[in-house]
Amino acid sequence: MHSLLSVRWRVANSLLVFCLCCLLAVSCHRSAPDLRSPTAGNGRITLGTTATINTLDPADAYGTFPSSLLYNLSDRLYTYKLGTTDLEPQLATALPIVSADGLTYTVPLRKGVVFHDGTPFDAKAMAFSLQRFLQNGGSPSFLLSDLVETVKPTGAYELTIKLKKPFAAFPSLLAFSGACAVSPQAYEIKEGSFKPATLVGTGPYKLVKYGTDLLRLDAFEQYWGKKPANQGVDIQFFSSPANLYNAFRTGAVDVAYQNLALDQIRNLQQGATTAGWQIIEKAGSGIDYLTLNLKSPPLDRLEVRQAIAAIVDRPLLQDRIFQGQIDPLYSLIPTTLDEQKPVFKERYGDSDVAKATAFLNQAGYSATNPLKVEFWYRSNLINDQLAAITLRAAAKKQLGGLMQIDLKSIDSTTAYKNLDKGVYPMFLLDWTPDFLDADNYIQPFMECTKGSATDGCADGSSFLQGSFYYSDRANQLIDQSRKTQNPTTRKQLFTELQDVLGQDVPFIPLWQSKDYLFTQKWIQGGSLEVTQKVPFWTLRKA
Repeated sequence: MHSLLSVRWRVANSLLVFCLCCLLAVSCHRSAPDLRSPTAGNGRITLGTTATINTLDPADAYGTFPSSLLYNLSDRLYTYKLGTTDLEPQLATALPIVSADGLTYTVPLRKGVVFHDGTPFDAKAMAFSLQRFLQNGGSPSFLLSDLVETVKPTGAYELTIKLKKPFAAFPSLLAFSGACAVSPQAYEIKEGSFKPATLVGTGPYKLVKYGTDLLRLDAFEQYWGKKPANQGVDIQFFSSPANLYNAFRTGAVDVAYQNLALDQIRNLQQGATTAGWQIIEKAGSGIDYLTLNLKSPPLDRLEVRQAIAAIVDRPLLQDRIFQGQIDPLYSLIPTTLDEQKPVFKERYGDSDVAKATAFLNQAGYSATNPLKVEFWYRSNLINDQLAAITLRAAAKKQLGGLMQIDLKSIDSTTAYKNLDKGVYPMFLLDWTPDFLDADNYIQPFMECTKGSATDGCADGSSFLQGSFYYSDRANQLIDQSRKTQNPTTRKQLFTELQDVLGQDVPFIPLWQSKDYLFTQKWIQGGSLEVTQKVPFWTLRKA
């Protein structure tokens, strides 16, 4: 069960990442990138990106691109088998042995592993790494501190972790990028002690240069696993999508990843056949959705929420705004997870005028007494603005004067501060999971730790989302899903939770993101994982 602060961090991960990127781009002077590939023909790979980082310290790094870097520079107890959502051991040698009460996890560890500084890896080093993550108080520390009671080495190569409460998805959480092993000789356990420009892990690459416009990673010769197919990776940071786009088109970078504009992605797709570019497209783990304030009339009426759900036109957004670069989403759980059930497609469809009209009529609305509702979006995100405008126009076209949507916008920072104050009736938001499990798409939305069916949620996840949804049944199902270790039972519980979501409509899922990786024709081995990470070690020059 997450504390108020911890859930705020989870919501902040979605709401504040754009502002942070803008701030860093403005505040950090960057030299103009050299558009001549610095590594042509020498076995190194040049990757270009517009993403930003402010730290590589695993105990403090919290964002998509820093996570990708940690993924390549370090190892965790568990990871995902390439190309799948299947969890497999990494620094562990097997999945954990779990006690009958679900509180104690015993993990056997790999032998023969060394850190980049030559320090041997063992249970003491792994315990040190997780304790540092817990105690130093970095941005993502709540992910473990809310759950973990103790971490102890119970053998030279055996780790025992005791939880405060059962949590069946714990092995997936241990695959979080920051839960990696770091050298005890290079770090200390001390609140607020971080090393943003350093990473001494056990991964296939070691960090040899950290700059504002360039990171240099070299293949680690003593790596315990499969050696990288290249000598190293140079990561070039570009100040704008236009600069990255031009650098890729001219061959100045071998690989382009993250944050090209919609039109630039489309242009590269159209020119791929002629130029020989390889475009890897993958359904992402991020979702966008509407949060509905159940304490704000008229959204306190179920029929009103159902009418809005029925009139939403996801394929229109997919084609008109995103040019095919998103997938329609009909549950808070994305299609990349087996637990997904498209409950909103089954119940409400897309732009179903008959259903929307019937729901509105049931609620007492008519052409002479139309539904009026505010629709808020983040003013600093152009795609959100375009989506909101399109959804309003589509609703007006289909329902005429029966539904009147008043668009309003505010910047992300202010929106986040006010979300739990109940000032927004309906808000367009996005979510990126901290770990790849159905729990991380349900609990942060539907759980309420304090409240009632009459008064709504007064504390907990739905409170912080600005929905104020309370369901005793949902709370019970979430608790059961976290206690059971049986995958089949967990899937059944998540199916029922999605049915409850479709019945009560505290949120309306809209779309699921897509991720793109662009590689030059001379690059082989490019891949993009559902976790939004790129394994650098498979890249090679033909």
